[in-house]
Amino acid sequence: MESGKADNSLNLAISLPEAERVSSAALSTGYDAATNRWELIVKYNGDLKKLAELLGFEAVLLINYYAIVTIAQEKIEEFLLQPEIEFAEKPNRLYFELEDSAAASCLPVYVRETNQFMLTGKGVLIGIVDSGIDYAHPDFRNTDGTTRIELYWDQSAGQIYTREEINRALRAGSVSERLSIVPATDISGHGTAVAGIAAGNGRASGGRYRGVAYESDLMVVKLGNSVGNSFPRTTNLMTAMDFLVREAAARHMPIAINLSFGNNYGAHDGTSLLEQYLNEVSNFGRNCIIVGTGNEGAARGHTEGNLSEGARMEEFLVGVGERSLTLQLWKNFADEFRIELVAPNGDRELIQEGSGSVRPGQVREAVLDTTKVAIYYGEPKPYSVNQEIYFAFLPMAGMITGGSWRLILTPIRIISGEYRLWLPGSEAVAKETGFLRGTPETTLTIPSTAASVISVGAYDSGTGSYAYFSGRGFAVGTKQNKPDLVAPGVDILTAAPGGGYSLKTGTSMAAPFVTGAAALMMQWGIVEGNDTYLYGEKVKAFLRRGAGKLAGFREYPNPQIGWGTLCVASSLPN
Repeated sequence: MESGKADNSLNLAISLPEAERVSSAALSTGYDAATNRWELIVKYNGDLKKLAELLGFEAVLLINYYAIVTIAQEKIEEFLLQPEIEFAEKPNRLYFELEDSAAASCLPVYVRETNQFMLTGKGVLIGIVDSGIDYAHPDFRNTDGTTRIELYWDQSAGQIYTREEINRALRAGSVSERLSIVPATDISGHGTAVAGIAAGNGRASGGRYRGVAYESDLMVVKLGNSVGNSFPRTTNLMTAMDFLVREAAARHMPIAINLSFGNNYGAHDGTSLLEQYLNEVSNFGRNCIIVGTGNEGAARGHTEGNLSEGARMEEFLVGVGERSLTLQLWKNFADEFRIELVAPNGDRELIQEGSGSVRPGQVREAVLDTTKVAIYYGEPKPYSVNQEIYFAFLPMAGMITGGSWRLILTPIRIISGEYRLWLPGSEAVAKETGFLRGTPETTLTIPSTAASVISVGAYDSGTGSYAYFSGRGFAVGTKQNKPDLVAPGVDILTAAPGGGYSLKTGTSMAAPFVTGAAALMMQWGIVEGNDTYLYGEKVKAFLRRGAGKLAGFREYPNPQIGWGTLCVASSLPN
């Protein structure tokens, strides 16, 4: 394949079929070894269906000329050379972000004595893209026992269940009979917890543990498994978003969509196809997209530095038990570095452009100690000046070599000098895995870095303090502040599978507070006719303006809590 014809990460995986067979998780690709097929995110023009018939691949067409393509490996080179294909990227794995809150968020229910607002979310849809939902939980049912769920798409089963089908299941005489009608479940409980905060009506607690927009109807997407892997991927997310905004528009209803997951793979600058797609889809119909910023703040999965003053050494520890690991180095393409990777036993590998050892777009392999390392020396993309140097660590003896690894960076020709490094962070298996000099800055997970989404960090409303784990900004290379605001995310009591409640912590639980708040604001504006344009960036603007202050912070916005803490009553237009 010619250099520059496809995305860096796409080149890496396609050039390393052997490494892919060793550990598809390490390369984070959508490859199915059994069928030799790939799943790709594609930006295209023209008639992709006609091209699909010609080359024999499958395509799911999304809004604004994006698509998810599943194609045989031997067809990829020809596919990427077609004039209809503007760019292609691999999908990446998604990770759920778990680790008196309503009153702290000054929801309208707590200011009813003023009789100023009486908002419940009625007439606004809440979209939950997550691990599913316990649709039998009382908090997602009306007083007559019928469901509040309009649609439930179980991607893993390839099945969409309607309100009528769910109601039929709820009338079943036993659990087994119910599941024979609608077999969708939520094994992890993550999606049920998120939905409970955003929209649970508290029926299982007599109204005590009620969510924010407790009269909103729900549309739920249970993220499915992607090609060749058991983890949901960014492709699953994109098709889910396409489904939700189209269904909401068909019903002429506003929708607030909650995304409580993310990953560390990418430049964190808002330029990936996923981030660009979210920006595009935010302009379809009347919607708000709310994303948690992740729990990487204290995970030691990120570090950064500048070579303008000389060489730097970055040390990272690999704990016992790691079977797959990736390391990303992102820098400005104008800068030239000499890069040396040193294993715990002293084995070394030099990577230097122009020295004959590597050139942009090239993949190479090295064996250091008992670990094979696949190294991709990237090049800029059509939409980004950043360059990625990607390391995939693949075990040769069951596990990656544990201990202290080093990356020595020496400047050759420096214009900017800035560099940033990412490891899996909290996704790592071993607690010890991480940078010795980890920095909490720029620990937003993707896609909370997308410009048009409302990015939500977490704080502890019980103590009035910032949550140490919360991912923070800014987005790399931009003037755009992230997060936009923070919401309660520590020890949140919310719905759990089986009909009860449990305590949850993480930005996963902070985001749905804002999702519910957005639904309340759209009810006031769009449903009740006070402001038919109160959605998207306008909701974000009012949430920022109404945000409260948090002890210990003097300047706003700031990279930790953005414009401040969620306060719905202050955010509603006067």
